[in-house]
Amino acid sequence: MILIIDDDVAIRTSLSLLLTRAGYEVTAMPGPDEALAWVRSTRPDLILLDMNFSLGITGLEGLELLARLRVFHPDVPIVLITAWGSIQLAVEGMRGGAANFITKPWNNRQLIEVITTTLQLASSTDQSEINETRADLDKSNHFGMIMGSSPAMLNALKLVARVAPTNASVLVTGESGTGKELIAHAIHANSRRATRPFVKVNLGGLSQSLFESEMFGHRKGAFTDAITDRKGRFELADKGTIFLDEIGDLDLTSQVKLLRVLQDQTFEPLGDSHSRKVDVRVICATNRNLKELIDKGLFREDLYYRINLIGIHLPPLRERRSDIGVLAATFIDSLVQNGTVGPTVISREATEWLSRQDFYGNVRELRNLVERTAILAGASVLLPDHFAANAENIVRTETNDTATVHSLDETEKRMIMKALETYPNNLARVARTLGISRGALYRRLEKYNIPHESKN
Repeated sequence: MILIIDDDVAIRTSLSLLLTRAGYEVTAMPGPDEALAWVRSTRPDLILLDMNFSLGITGLEGLELLARLRVFHPDVPIVLITAWGSIQLAVEGMRGGAANFITKPWNNRQLIEVITTTLQLASSTDQSEINETRADLDKSNHFGMIMGSSPAMLNALKLVARVAPTNASVLVTGESGTGKELIAHAIHANSRRATRPFVKVNLGGLSQSLFESEMFGHRKGAFTDAITDRKGRFELADKGTIFLDEIGDLDLTSQVKLLRVLQDQTFEPLGDSHSRKVDVRVICATNRNLKELIDKGLFREDLYYRINLIGIHLPPLRERRSDIGVLAATFIDSLVQNGTVGPTVISREATEWLSRQDFYGNVRELRNLVERTAILAGASVLLPDHFAANAENIVRTETNDTATVHSLDETEKRMIMKALETYPNNLARVARTLGISRGALYRRLEKYNIPHESKN
């Protein structure tokens, strides 16, 4: 049962007809008094709540009704209805516990999708799933390269399994190197959109001047260098998923443009006066604290609520130490299988040594350390000393109980010099070991003023 609360008879009639045709049972109420009398004796599955009633346009009456409805039925999801110009009301309502919001005028398809998604999320909290193991999850989900079965990682994967079948927007948070992109891929792979495009956009590397062209496309002649029509990322992701990485780095002007597209899923390419509609699921990721950015005025709170219908936080590797050994062994197996190194294993002592490290670069840092150690050590059994000797080339050097953090440039320079010592006068082998092209190696040698000779 869906309860509609709106003082406009035309809106009540329109929504009732739309939802009835979609297969829902509907009850409509004109105002707070009637709605509160009804919910005293009946529990709806979802409430559609208009934020403004006949007493005014401030939305205070709607916020008060929201609070009172939640007293009667705190677990019933409430979707707010507000005008675009009053979207701050929706923000206040989300703070007050609303599940989602839509703006007038709404798109019928999108409204049905919001209701369907909200109901799916509300019904997928079956407590019987609490004791699921990683093996249980793998039977019905495709997690790709996501490894680990620690309690912290299991909690994240359970949430992925729960939200993937819905169209809910998801915000993935966590430190750099924790695997946020892998989580986004897993959500897409386990959704009904799995056969459709998965489009990744790194917003951290996108300037304000290029944002509209990159995201929404442009028509030929829209600006000086627009010599052909170009599809934007949203159009490329139609019917699929768009992954907006580093969302916390997006400037405020671009945030407004993005919010409008996420709100009604329509956009206009640069140089085109016709709006285009897309059907796109949005997954965002950031390693920044968006709540702090909101407090500083650097991130829009309404955009935060729009992208954060469901939040998934990935734990740092130091909070899932039991996974380190499995991860390290997997990285070694991959090197052996592709012929980069001969048969190689990690000793038990080395695994224990790795499990004691903090790895502030997380899985990415661990992988770098394991791969470089395996390549540079050239041993069939890797010992703690092998990893300790190469750890300084990754991010930190440990001396006694202290750790010194190096800049990225210094870290890269150390890696190059270590590889040069291992393969003197063989720049081709050095480049392969570092995983870069020979041209890129020459540029770095010049950048860091590293003397070199090569016989190849």
